Amino acid sequence: MRFLPVFLDLQTGPIVVVGQGELVRAKLRLLLAAGARIRWYATDGNRDTAGLDAEGVAHIEHVEGDPVTADLSGVIAVLCAGAGELGHAVAARAKASGVPVNVMDELAHSTFIFPAIVDRGDVVVAVGTGGASPVVARRVREKIEAMLPARIGDLAGFIGRWRQPINAKISEAPLRRRFWERIVDGPIGTKVLAGQIQEAEQALTAIPDPSAFAGATAEGTAKGHVTLVGAGPGDPDLLTIKALRALQDADVVFYDELVSPEILDRIRRDASRVPVGRRIGKPGIGQSATNTLLVEAARAGQRAVRLKGGDPFIFGRGGEEIEFLRDAGVSYSVIPGITAGLGAAAMFETPLTYRGEALRITFLTAHKEKDADKVDWSVLTDVKMTVVVYMGMTAAPAIRTGLLAAGRSPQTPVGVFARVTRPDAQAAVGVLEDLPALVDQIEGGPAVLIIGDVVAHSAPWRAAQINKLVSDLLVAAE
Repeated sequence: MRFLPVFLDLQTGPIVVVGQGELVRAKLRLLLAAGARIRWYATDGNRDTAGLDAEGVAHIEHVEGDPVTADLSGVIAVLCAGAGELGHAVAARAKASGVPVNVMDELAHSTFIFPAIVDRGDVVVAVGTGGASPVVARRVREKIEAMLPARIGDLAGFIGRWRQPINAKISEAPLRRRFWERIVDGPIGTKVLAGQIQEAEQALTAIPDPSAFAGATAEGTAKGHVTLVGAGPGDPDLLTIKALRALQDADVVFYDELVSPEILDRIRRDASRVPVGRRIGKPGIGQSATNTLLVEAARAGQRAVRLKGGDPFIFGRGGEEIEFLRDAGVSYSVIPGITAGLGAAAMFETPLTYRGEALRITFLTAHKEKDADKVDWSVLTDVKMTVVVYMGMTAAPAIRTGLLAAGRSPQTPVGVFARVTRPDAQAAVGVLEDLPALVDQIEGGPAVLIIGDVVAHSAPWRAAQINKLVSDLLVAAE
C-alpha cells in the first residue's frame, strides 16, 4: 500500500483549484458535494458554473493572477485539472510549501490521488488503485454501490446521535463496541435501514440496561469468549462470512504460522495479533502455552480468536483446545474452514471421490518418518480408497515404502500439491514408486499428498499426458 487513505475535513480551510474545461468542472462538482470552499484559477478565463450546484457555487471564489504565486497559507490542498504545464509549476510550488497537491492523472507531480467514491451521506467508501487504473477503481466502486444498503448513511447518523448518551451509561470500551455491534447487526439496525427511524428510536430508548444488552457479566464487565476459526488453505476469498465477522469482532487473534498475510489483513486493525504456531524444525510456544493464553484472554473479558490454517478439527488440534476451554469454564464456538485437501482437490481438479473408482477417503498426517512408521498401511491398500496425507513431504520415502510393502500398486497415481489456493501453488504428479522424486520437484511446502486413481483425473495429470504425447511425436518425427 503506497497511498494511505485519509479523509480531509474541508471545513478547516480552502481548496485551490487550477484548470479549465470539463475536467476541472468534474472536480468542482465533487468538491462542492463535500462542502468545500474553493479558490478557482480558471486558466482559460471561462468561469461558467452552469451545471454546478446552485448553492455550492456561492462557495467558489474566482481568483485572478498567476496561481504559481498564490498565497497557500491555510490552504488544505491544491488540485490541478486540465491545467497543462502550468499544473506542473503549481505542483512544485505546493510541494515546496508542504501543501498536498494532485495533478489529475499525473502521479509524478502529485502527493495525493483521488479515489473512486461511494457516497452514502455519513458513510463514505473510498476505492483506490494507487493511480494505476481508475477504471478498476470504478468497477470496484460499482460492486460496492450494489452491495451497500441505500440508508447505510442514515444508520451511521442514527448511531452518531445516540453515541454519547449511550456511552455515558457504559463504562468499559469493549462493552460499548459490543453494544453498537448488536445495534447495527440486530433489529434496531434493520429498522433504520428500512427507513423506520422513529421505531428504531423507540426500541433503543426501551433498552433498560445498555451494559447488560451488550452482554456484560454480573459484575458489569465484558464477557470473554474464544472462537476457533478455520482460515482455509491460504486464499482469503475462501474465508466464510462467519469467519470474517469473527476476525472483525475480535479483540485478540492467536494465529498459526501457516495463516497467510492476506488473511491476517482481514483482522480488525486495532485487534492484538499473537503468533502461536510453528513450522517443522522451528521452535514454538507449545500447545499448553497456547491453551493458557486463550483462557487468560477470555477471563480478561476479551473476544479471542484462535485462527488456524485449514479447518480446526482436521489436524488442527482444535479438539484439544475446546476440551481445555470447557474444563476451564470458558465460553467457546467453532467456525469451520476449508481444509487443504479440499483446496487441492478444487484447485487442481482432483476429485477425491469418483463414481465406480473411489468410494472412500482417508485423511492422515505423517510429518515425520517415525509418524509414518506408526501407520497401519494395510488398511490403506483398497484401490477404491483415496488417501490424503497432510505434512507428508519429509516422510514421503516412508509413505511409499509402507504402501508398497502393504500391497498398493507402485503404479498408483499420486500427486504432491503445495501451497494450494495461493498464487504460488505448485503440483507434481506421477506414480507411487516415484513419490520422493515428486516431492523433490516441489519448491517448499506446505503440501498435501493425494494417493489414488483419482489423481489420473486431475488437471496436472492430463497436462503431463499431453506433454508426453507431444514429446513422443517429436521423437518419432526425428
